[in-house]
Amino acid sequence: MGYREGGECDARGMIPDQYCIQPGGCSKLDTFDWLGNIPQNTDYIDLVEVRFKNTRKGFFRNVNEIRLRKGDIVAVEASPGHDIGIVSLTGELVLRQLVKYNIPADSEDHKKIYRKAKLGDIEKWKETISLEHETMIKSRKIAEKLKLDMKIGDVEYQGDKTKAIFYYIADERVDFRELIKVLADEFKIRIEMKQIGARQEAGRIGGIGSCGRELCCASWITNFVSVTTSAARYQEISLNPQKLAGQCGKLKCCLNYEVHCYVDAQKDFPDKNIILETEKGPAYYHKTDIYRRIMWYGFEQDEEAISKLIPVPVERVAEIIEINRQGKKVPDLILFNGKKESEISTTG
Repeated sequence: MGYREGGECDARGMIPDQYCIQPGGCSKLDTFDWLGNIPQNTDYIDLVEVRFKNTRKGFFRNVNEIRLRKGDIVAVEASPGHDIGIVSLTGELVLRQLVKYNIPADSEDHKKIYRKAKLGDIEKWKETISLEHETMIKSRKIAEKLKLDMKIGDVEYQGDKTKAIFYYIADERVDFRELIKVLADEFKIRIEMKQIGARQEAGRIGGIGSCGRELCCASWITNFVSVTTSAARYQEISLNPQKLAGQCGKLKCCLNYEVHCYVDAQKDFPDKNIILETEKGPAYYHKTDIYRRIMWYGFEQDEEAISKLIPVPVERVAEIIEINRQGKKVPDLILFNGKKESEISTTG
């Protein structure tokens, strides 16, 4: 039936990878149930998290009190008809997920879980999944004939094959009323168009990033925070568009991961625009090794003279700036034998 006893689906068998859930977590945006081995309270929680293709999830009420566990394939209420999904979370952690997504637990919008999927449900579900890629290719050709400035990136059929969601990206507003009529006539189903951004498209398609790992947007990121070039500047990363852009063509989400740590580490760093005055001449700032607390200066403004750069500790830079404010110049950027500037002037 596509899943083994115990509710774990067979990733190598009946169910495609974009739908499967394994104990190791092969699914996109999988949720780890860290309360799974902790005894739960006696209060019955009828809400269940169910996931569908790629990153789409929903919360449903288990009104029939069916014994469900992670990995069970279930038939759920849809509009119209029913859909097929996989249970991704049960128990108290579902309530915490609702709080995370700011969804009221007592909302009347939560649809019902009808039953565990039967063999006929799963066979029909598999049939609809096999049609998705072909439908996407055909729909792209139809959109091109209608001269619509849009790209259909993915298609998801409802489990009962009565409806399909067409995910598309577009730079401007698109009038796809004629497209819906043509698609409905071509595929004999109800059509729902859903616009997504470039990041969401990359998350649905998936892939491997430049780091060698699966794309974060396809594996664990649940919401997309805007990324700006200032995050790269704080981390002293070269502003190279080709290196900073991900597979979606936008700035990589990982630029935001450690930026707060870098900002915090630089709170007491001197202003980089201040020129250090020495007896050898003015020293210009070039780069920073933030966590080693070292700022690199050179007596030439030419950035290509990297071999001539001198590493200066942040504390020493602050000391030189203070001496310069007094109208004095220091003999050199670095200390001699670890002595302070005052000691150098008295000992000669």
